[in-house]
Amino acid sequence: MGEIKVVDVSDIKKGSYMIIEGKACRVTDVQVSRPGKHGHAKYRIVAMGLIDDKKYEVVMPHESVEAPIIEKKGAQVMSISGDVATVMDLETYETFDLKIPEELKGQVTEGCNVLYWEILSDRVMKQIKSD
Repeated sequence: MGEIKVVDVSDIKKGSYMIIEGKACRVTDVQVSRPGKHGHAKYRIVAMGLIDDKKYEVVMPHESVEAPIIEKKGAQVMSISGDVATVMDLETYETFDLKIPEELKGQVTEGCNVLYWEILSDRVMKQIKSD
């Protein structure tokens, strides 16, 4: 769990993923300043945290950055308690709790299948899978 890959900052585009301050983020804006007197462009990257929905901003020279490897997996909902669903992974049969996102509240039911993402050390429910 928690796999990452190293990518060149020049490959980061709007919509790609990268790790900022130890958090997995989706890039929302990239601006590149012209190379200065010393010949290096600066990259200004704005991103939203995939887990915490916080805005992150970083300015960096041309270098390598870490990007999370996001695993998309399926699970079946075993039970629901408040805004937490106990689910079972469809491949490993491991059971664990997932927070039900605001946009899926009322739609997640016992017995339904959901898609979740494993990002770094976090698991996030993303959508309900239709059979």
